[in-house]
Amino acid sequence: MKKLLVLLLAFAMAFGMAACSSTPQEEEPADAVTLTGVGEGFGGPIEVKVMMAGDTITGVEVVSHSETAGISDPAIEGIPAAIVEANSTEVDVVSGATYTSDGIIYAVNNAIDPDTYPAPVEEEPEEAGEVTASDVYLGFGISNLGRKGPGADNEEVQVWSINQVLASVLFDGEGRILEMNVDQLEVATPNYDGEGMPHFSGFPGQGGYNWDENHDEVVDGKTPDTEENFFAEIDGWMTKRERGDSYVMGNGKTWTEHMNGFQKAFAGMTVEEVRDWFENYTSDRNGRPLKAGSEDAQDKAKYDALTDDEKAMLADVTSAATMSLNDSHGDIVAAIEKAYENRKPLEIQEASAYGLGIASMGRKGPGADNEGVQVWSINQVVANSLFDDEGRLVALHVDQMEIATPNYDGEGMPHFSGFPGQGGYNWDENHDEVVDGKTPDTEENFFAEIDGWMTKRERGDSYVMGNGKTWVEHMDRFEETFIGMTIDEIEEWFQKYTSDRNGRPLKDGSEDAQDKAKYDALSDDEKSMLADVTSAATMSLNDSHGDIIAAIRASFENKKDISLTIE
Repeated sequence: MKKLLVLLLAFAMAFGMAACSSTPQEEEPADAVTLTGVGEGFGGPIEVKVMMAGDTITGVEVVSHSETAGISDPAIEGIPAAIVEANSTEVDVVSGATYTSDGIIYAVNNAIDPDTYPAPVEEEPEEAGEVTASDVYLGFGISNLGRKGPGADNEEVQVWSINQVLASVLFDGEGRILEMNVDQLEVATPNYDGEGMPHFSGFPGQGGYNWDENHDEVVDGKTPDTEENFFAEIDGWMTKRERGDSYVMGNGKTWTEHMNGFQKAFAGMTVEEVRDWFENYTSDRNGRPLKAGSEDAQDKAKYDALTDDEKAMLADVTSAATMSLNDSHGDIVAAIEKAYENRKPLEIQEASAYGLGIASMGRKGPGADNEGVQVWSINQVVANSLFDDEGRLVALHVDQMEIATPNYDGEGMPHFSGFPGQGGYNWDENHDEVVDGKTPDTEENFFAEIDGWMTKRERGDSYVMGNGKTWVEHMDRFEETFIGMTIDEIEEWFQKYTSDRNGRPLKDGSEDAQDKAKYDALSDDEKSMLADVTSAATMSLNDSHGDIIAAIRASFENKKDISLTIE
């Protein structure tokens, strides 16, 4: 019986196999191929597989990416299907996931036509070049610019933005640029639909601002008109370098790559030569470097008048940097020029790293005006630092921008009234602690206020502290104290030698029990050191006026390698 079952089973299997082999199979076309390509997305490279039969795209698959989960999913799922359906990469991007969409589309083009669409090349960090000079100066400059736009939202409410370019520059004795570190803070009203843009809604009490929460070009409501939102927005501000790979320009390169290209081009120039370069080699329309093939008659004529060597130089620059050096997004050239004007000699022998950091903070106060309307302010501390190969500070230059609502009665304080359309703000025009009306709710006032902003160093002798010394004198003494320390040692100094209440250096004779106990626990040498510091510097290193320690920490975290020797 068992033998019969085995025979029947064998017969059935043989019959089944024969039946299967006789069934027609769907074979791949003879010209079917699978190609691979890569593009640059929001979070990094996007790799795809593209299946083709002749000229027909039969399948697209995203095989690897580093895009943000949730936000990028509609593009990763929808763009490949759309390309297959259209048999073309000429498809609409997914709103809210533009960078991911563009990265997938480019990757498919790269797979199909790599000559026209070369794979993005990840640039390796440049090795620190050796710089030797007999005299070196460190300069810092900031240029501030208001912008109308880009555009308006779907409810026709205008977008506004503020652009601050920060330039930290090392010059030799002849005024030539040895090293440069330029960064930028761009802050827009929250109805701007660009993902990753820092936002500011105006001051509490101004009603908030239209808000495109999911970046789909449709307003979702208004931001909360609260103190919490005011502080949270400012706390979340990031510079364009801090935004890193998430801030990609039109040509697929990041803002950082563009700026690094300009920094390389300007090395060895004086500020006059930088200005001349800008005048000679950029468009008079938009401040972007000239390029071959421009369709604008004015740009074409300006480019065609250049020599072959100048055209070759420009081609080298524009292989990395094509963004504007001066337009409504910010005036980079002006910031470099200010850095030169503010330069100070360095008393050092060498440096191995160079950093630029900013810490932004909102403040409630000081107080309210005579009508009970609150004063608000924004404090931005910027630290320019040089470190040795052990991470110890060899040079430090700190400056600060403090901007208050115009009902603050202190003379010389930079003002901001909010954005046009928010109604202006109470204004104490003659600084007598009595409100004189409201600032004009106009574009002209918006631009004029920002154009007039000055840092505390720029305010100079007009900014005197409670002890009769200027802010600059206080800050210079702290800078001197921190030379030779690591960032960890600076933070330890702050924790040990300043008040836990207000961040000011401890002093003998304090009436506060906590401060007195902390001071009394110090050694005689520590008390002597503090007495020397507080003979000039008594202001806080971290309070609602600004976090100086955080800015120095940021400069260390943002540092780049250099090899600087001063003979």
